[in-house]
Order: sequence, then C-alpha cells, then structure tokens
Amino acid sequence: MNSKPDISLLYDFYAELLKDSQRQVVELYVNEDLSLSEVAEILHISRQGVRDSLGRAERKLYEYEQKLGLLKAYRQRQERDEAVRGLIDKIKHTESGDITPLLEQIEDLMQLNSD
Repeated sequence: MNSKPDISLLYDFYAELLKDSQRQVVELYVNEDLSLSEVAEILHISRQGVRDSLGRAERKLYEYEQKLGLLKAYRQRQERDEAVRGLIDKIKHTESGDITPLLEQIEDLMQLNSD
C-alpha cells in the first residue's frame, strides 16, 4: 500500500469517481486513520476484504491521476503561487532600483497559470 498522505490527497480529488464501498473503506482507513481490523468491524467484512477493496481503490485513484493529472496541476499551481509571493516580497523590500525584472518574472509565472 502507498502512503496515507498520498492516498488522502488523491482521494480529495477523485473520491466521487470511486464506488461507494471503496469510498467508505478509504474514508475510514485513510482519513479516519482506523486500522484494517477496525474498518472490517465497522463495515462487517473481513480484514482481507478491506485490504482488497483498499488496494483496488488505490489503483483506481492512481489511474485517475495518470489520466487527469489534477493533483499534479494543483501542486504546480501551488509552486507558482509560492514563487509569485516570494517575488512580491522581494519587491516590497526593494530599497530602490529597477523592479522591472521582478515584475517580468511575475508576469511569466502568471502566464504559466493561464496555460
């Protein structure tokens, strides 16, 4: 199984594309941080059934990300936003001189966001 934080992020983007039963298992195991045994008890299925369902859900989540790339795009936007904030901070702390290069960098980053 993959890491819970990775699955949790993918789940945030693609939960509605999973079957109800898979969504329940991921919600309980990943987001509620329950053990396989606890999830099995709540859902009245075997521990192996939980593991199998979780594995299928994880594979589906990664397939959706491969095809749609929503998480990748989200992370790229976050990186660009952070870069813009850094440049704005530099501009605020510029004593004097030409800030044109910094503004051009911001424009470039903004252009990437619109692509």
